[in-house]
Amino acid sequence: MVLSFLTGEAFKFAVAEAVKDHVVPLALEILKEQGGGVFSRFRRGVNERTEQLLFDASKQYVENYAERHGILKVLGMKEPVNLDDVYTQVRLLDEKSVGMFETTDALEQAFRESGQRRLQAKECKKRSGVEVANENQFLMVLGQPGAGKSTFLRKMGLEALKGKKGRLKKHRCIPVFLELKRFDSEDIDIFKLIVTEFKICQFPNAESFTKKALKKGRLLVLFDGLDEVPGIYVDGVITKIQDFVDTYDQNRFIASCRTAAYRSRFRRFTDLLMADFDDVQIEQYIRNWFKSDKDQQFKTADHCWTLLQQDNQKAAKELAHTPLLLTFLCLVYDRNQSFTSNRSALYGKALRILLEEWSGEKRINRETIYKGLHIELEELLLADIAYSNFINDRLFFKKAELVEQIRSFLVGTLNASKTLNGEAVLDAIAIQQGIFVERADEVYSFSHLTLQEYLTAKFIVGDERISEVIEKYLLNKTWKEVFLLISSSMEGRGADRFLLKMIEQVEALLEQPVYREKLVPILLWAETETKDAGGNLSLLARRSVANAYAIANAYAIANAYAIAYAYAIAYANAIAYAYAYANANANAIKRLIQSYQEINTKEPIFTNLNIPIFIENLQQLQTQIPDNEADRDTKSAFVNQLKQTIFKAHNFPEQLAQLSRDEAKTIDNYYYATYLLIQCKDAAVRVSPETWAAIEERMLRVPEHLRGEVTSNE
Repeated sequence: MVLSFLTGEAFKFAVAEAVKDHVVPLALEILKEQGGGVFSRFRRGVNERTEQLLFDASKQYVENYAERHGILKVLGMKEPVNLDDVYTQVRLLDEKSVGMFETTDALEQAFRESGQRRLQAKECKKRSGVEVANENQFLMVLGQPGAGKSTFLRKMGLEALKGKKGRLKKHRCIPVFLELKRFDSEDIDIFKLIVTEFKICQFPNAESFTKKALKKGRLLVLFDGLDEVPGIYVDGVITKIQDFVDTYDQNRFIASCRTAAYRSRFRRFTDLLMADFDDVQIEQYIRNWFKSDKDQQFKTADHCWTLLQQDNQKAAKELAHTPLLLTFLCLVYDRNQSFTSNRSALYGKALRILLEEWSGEKRINRETIYKGLHIELEELLLADIAYSNFINDRLFFKKAELVEQIRSFLVGTLNASKTLNGEAVLDAIAIQQGIFVERADEVYSFSHLTLQEYLTAKFIVGDERISEVIEKYLLNKTWKEVFLLISSSMEGRGADRFLLKMIEQVEALLEQPVYREKLVPILLWAETETKDAGGNLSLLARRSVANAYAIANAYAIANAYAIAYAYAIAYANAIAYAYAYANANANAIKRLIQSYQEINTKEPIFTNLNIPIFIENLQQLQTQIPDNEADRDTKSAFVNQLKQTIFKAHNFPEQLAQLSRDEAKTIDNYYYATYLLIQCKDAAVRVSPETWAAIEERMLRVPEHLRGEVTSNE
């Protein structure tokens, strides 16, 4: 049968146990009536056939639940997977603790101070979903699209079916899962719907059984997707559910709804929010997903999780905090063993999942958000909003401002009425797609910073504002991901033009006084001291390491090392220790000697550096290190001697090492922009070898007209 294919022999055994140990005994208890009656006749053996029917019906009910609600098959998955295999324990937040009365300024400040990419208002206390379900008889689970609400309800049903071996063992219940999207009129009868669930499994006298089960409080009724009820029927459906809950309030109820669609309408229910996945949950989900024998053999989960942790995957990692998009990432990795080199295509697909594919998977019949507003046009609307706020360094928007942006766009694009209800459009986008999330009272943001960055890049490319953006925002580190997305979205020779414009702007920095006075001499020194070193390393690789060395001596600027790392990783350790002389201790000098001994076996970098003699000089100095009791002047003199030894060996003018903190921070911008240029090249789908060779020739070099100025000044 299908179940055995989907869930395997182990689950078949679990089904048999659930039927024998939980469902059948509970069904018998439900049928038992005070003073004998049906149960007495039942047990006297008069209806042994009926007892067998009850056993068969219970078995069928468990199997039906497992087949319908115990599997996961979304986003075009070729094969379904057992929900128990991939389920990751969810955590819930108290809605009152989320900070719904924060201001936009407070939210912006909190985000900047957090140093993270996630836009949630603040960290709140999280509780295990199962723990909360055990404690609350009436529970409303809220969350954004794809947050795992339906999966949580289905899982709670599976746990209830396991009885004492399940995690809802405090309450002996039979679960009934009702999809509210099927409530397509106000004239619904919840009792009859539950009867139908038992009748299709051929429960003996299903209507009587349902009535007794409800009367004894032995059902766990799962109302999934209040937001999926067609809008014109919502009020009527809510009334029906409220009345049903009030009538049968001895039972347990869990309902789910998208946060944006809920208005605290269920009086007796405790409202809780689905928390985003944290790192522990993300890793566990990945390990659950890649648990086949083949995946275990090749350590697929380890590789996937390690890749997601890398700095260049931060935006993808941000998407992984939403279970639906984490599923998407697992599917991508399963297919490609990577998260694709084209980040723009990856995030564009994630956006489309939220815009249309997820609703299609769930077969939700949605009204059009606004007449004429098709998906492509909606993307343009979202891109317009993303860009206009990103250039103003705004990630959180007041509702009134967002509504006005929507109204202005639609009026200007669709010739819509000036009285267009922009608030209704906003609500529809937030409820149906979850692109916008209400972070505080009437304060919204995009659901993911990655989506705002992707849409900002989309607007820039579509509106041909690349030159303007490079000139204004190249040095703004909050724009890094946008630059990478622009590069990865360019078609034809677009990436070539983008990178050439970037190198022009990098060179233009050297026109500014602080760069001319402090950085240009370093660049010229690095070029002079490396150009005739020989070996197989490129000139740019040697210039990179020399620049990193110079800046390390002047001030520890991390991005200078990043450039060296990008082109000559074998030398990174030596550069990292090049400024360790300031400590003037035995360990620092020992590590420096070891690093240069390693360099001596590799490709040469500096033209005039005699490494063996340099190492001898360092070893001699190592024997002269002052002890801890030496006076300050003695220690200072030794540090100065060590510095002079290092400078002389590299033919490095001492005055180049004299940078103030502010000057170092300014110069850091040049190295940041240079390294970003390299990253944008790597992100691009296509870059001409000729174009990149020309750009490499210009990187970390002083343009000809500035060389003349430096010479004349000297």
